[in-house]
Amino acid sequence: MKRKKIEKLPLTGIATKGKALARTEEGLVVFVQGGVPGDIADVEVYKKRRSYAEGRVTKLVNPSPDRVEPKCEHFGVCGGCQWQHLSYEAQLKHKQQEVHNNLQRIGGISDIECFPIIGSVNIFDYRNKMEYSFSNRRWLTKEETQSSSTLERNALGFHKPGMWDKVVDINACHLQQNHANDIRNFVRDYAINHQLEFFDHRIKNGLLRTMMIRNSSVGQWMVVIQFFEDQKQVRINLLDALIKAFPEIHSLNYVINTKANDSIYDQEVVCYHGTPFIEEEMEDLIFRITPKAFYQTNSEQAFALYKIVRQMAQLTGSERVYDLYTGLGTIAQFLAKDAAYVVGVESVPEAIEAAKENAVRNQITNTHFEVGDMKKVFNDGFIDRHGKPDVVITDPPRDGMHKDVINQLLKLNPKRIVYVSCNVSTQARDLALMKDSYKVTSAQPVDMFPHTQHVENVVLLERIHD
Repeated sequence: MKRKKIEKLPLTGIATKGKALARTEEGLVVFVQGGVPGDIADVEVYKKRRSYAEGRVTKLVNPSPDRVEPKCEHFGVCGGCQWQHLSYEAQLKHKQQEVHNNLQRIGGISDIECFPIIGSVNIFDYRNKMEYSFSNRRWLTKEETQSSSTLERNALGFHKPGMWDKVVDINACHLQQNHANDIRNFVRDYAINHQLEFFDHRIKNGLLRTMMIRNSSVGQWMVVIQFFEDQKQVRINLLDALIKAFPEIHSLNYVINTKANDSIYDQEVVCYHGTPFIEEEMEDLIFRITPKAFYQTNSEQAFALYKIVRQMAQLTGSERVYDLYTGLGTIAQFLAKDAAYVVGVESVPEAIEAAKENAVRNQITNTHFEVGDMKKVFNDGFIDRHGKPDVVITDPPRDGMHKDVINQLLKLNPKRIVYVSCNVSTQARDLALMKDSYKVTSAQPVDMFPHTQHVENVVLLERIHD
């Protein structure tokens, strides 16, 4: 299409994927890349549809008072952070509004006490897990594409949004502690200097595929490198070099994955050095985190989140509690001392094994953990084995709960349900399906992910009819 320029366009709101929202004098909705609500900007429209258009800021005529200078050199390119150019106070305001809008518009919930969002203590260096992709097709800037110089095309970083085969090479990411940058850059430079093959995402070929770096609040580090091919001596040389450079790595692991996708959940993870886990502490509990295990990626905010869950559960010591989608059993064990019995359910076998081991290590004897696909295992036989719950905690993935799980919850009719969600729209959808039996009495947003649009939300559902 012929690109159109709109001058002095007021940007009035937030849209998806970090874009600002605007409306032209003719009433056309425009999603603006690089904009902040409150900006007045010249915008170039690069995509036009019947009901909306997409554009990018070409000139700031009058910057918004909420606009700040991004800290990261890769901001606007890698796609990892959408809101670094938006003040943190404004980020929290928009997240609070998103929770309110979704609960009201999708869930049909208006008479609810929605508490002010709990902001993150640290807005940088807060993540305990980052995943990077190797690629032999590094994303190039416009200047690089016009250069006559020979360019290094290998990269270790994040996929460029909208370009599945291109990876933005990352020099410094500020979401995880800086030690992660040292580890990542060492592996990239070693691989380039020793001419190791970076993965080709088009033809599915190459040696080095992905790398995950995890760390814990007690200072332990885990690295998992995923190889597409099994070149034993090359692999050993790389891993040995990594240990020598970073002897403080507590858990060094590798995966040989020759299938089409990068998921390691159906793959064998081999511990090459140290232990196959790192440890995380929360109050008087210790959790061992394995490569495949889910653990909240902001440890500090996870503690705040779990305290909210415990408060909403209102346990007296006599209740039977179900913890659906339990993961490593962190919430289940966090609540165990205040409950009579807690049952956790999770689909990842390794996570359930870790949950059981964690319970033994924490000397918790009133928990039981079971593995299975939630929509299949959460049935009448499950209830017969474990008894009817008084309180249910549910923390599903972004897709929300399956309708069969919701139907079983309605059939059980527990006194209280505490619903934790990282996707307020699917949470609101599920709440709407339960509105005839349950009243949502309070909601507490928690910001786990500064500089992104994501927000965690905890709601309390109280049974309407006894």
